[in-house]
Amino acid sequence: MTAIVRGIAWLGVFVGICVAPLVFALMSTSQPGQGFWTDFSVALGFVGLALMGIEFALVARVRSLAEPFGTDAVIDFHRQIGYTGLIFVVIHVALSADWSEANPFTPSDTPARVWFGGIAAAALLVLVASSVWRRRLRLSYEVWQGLHAVLAVIAVVAALVHVLLVNYYVDSLWKQVLWSIMSAAFLWLLVWVRLLRPLRLRRRPWMVDRVAPDRESTTILTLRPDGHDGLRFEPGQFAWITVGRSPFSITSHPFSFCSSAEREGSLDVAIKAAGDFTSSIASVEPGTVVYVDGPHGVFSIDQYEGAGFCLIAGGVGIAPALSMLETLADRGDVRPVVLFAGNRAWDTIILRDRVDQLATRLNLAVVHVLEVPPPNWDGEIGYIEADIFARHLPTGFRRFQYFACGPTPMLAAVETALVGIGAPADRIHTEKFDWV
Repeated sequence: MTAIVRGIAWLGVFVGICVAPLVFALMSTSQPGQGFWTDFSVALGFVGLALMGIEFALVARVRSLAEPFGTDAVIDFHRQIGYTGLIFVVIHVALSADWSEANPFTPSDTPARVWFGGIAAAALLVLVASSVWRRRLRLSYEVWQGLHAVLAVIAVVAALVHVLLVNYYVDSLWKQVLWSIMSAAFLWLLVWVRLLRPLRLRRRPWMVDRVAPDRESTTILTLRPDGHDGLRFEPGQFAWITVGRSPFSITSHPFSFCSSAEREGSLDVAIKAAGDFTSSIASVEPGTVVYVDGPHGVFSIDQYEGAGFCLIAGGVGIAPALSMLETLADRGDVRPVVLFAGNRAWDTIILRDRVDQLATRLNLAVVHVLEVPPPNWDGEIGYIEADIFARHLPTGFRRFQYFACGPTPMLAAVETALVGIGAPADRIHTEKFDWV
């Protein structure tokens, strides 16, 4: 099945999950006193609940779901339907709640269905707010990820209980069966994410073989499989890494492989100190147990055929680009490759030595673009822009495949610049390293 067909199939599933509970619920006979706005609010509530369940599935790291669209697209979709679901739920509460039954002075008199509905709405509101304003609230990635996971479970479970307690929209056996199936699907995802997948990872541990410091507070970890044959990945892919913790830990971190996909027996990841966890990586000792959940992603030269490749990297975004370069070198690939590396200064270029070593093994041109160049610098200065692409790309650049990894503003500017000089938009592939 092609990626396009799989993508269409998943979109059909998405629409079906949103529409099915709505259709079944609204086939009920309206209760006395109910009008259009009540039924409308119920419709929004059901769709909002379906979106909450879909959100959980989108971040369950299901490869067959992410592959047709790419990880960035899935994460962006997850974010957008989160906003949409929250709006639907808030409107549902505003239109359907009987505020006279929610007495803050006598909580024991408030019906359970109101409590569970309120808990679900409040959890969803806090979940979205803590994601949108994570940096303003100064929440570390680790704290945010744990909070996100707990609030998501509370929101979905409380909403399901709320629906069952309302009762008259699931008052027949076949509707109860429908909601039981949806509840079971959510429970299965929860069991898979928090129990079965960690158990599988526990049976395939990795060990830190080498810890190598690099520029810009970056550390290169070389990992070796412990008692198993490792994994096969495509150059440019990434994995969720858990270092020195149980595979059942709520928090894990995504890092791109920066070694050749042709290398057997070990793999490298580059980790730049940027938070609570990453700041401690430099002190990790060889022999530390690591769990690797991967590979993930479709940001890879193996996914797309081209006459050559243009790689664009900002800062630590050089990691997947290096994986692609080393893989091409190990395969003896003679196609032309142009690497544009954007950095603040010459001494801040991560993995520069390894890139330099590939110059004699590849048909490779490296263009460094520095914001603060050293004295007597005769290279490019500023940011990676259209005129820089025009100066360094060969005449056949329209048949290249383009891969850009870096912060979101850089990627937006790079896409605009490439399209502006005539690069086909469908040949431009991007990957962010700041999802949240």
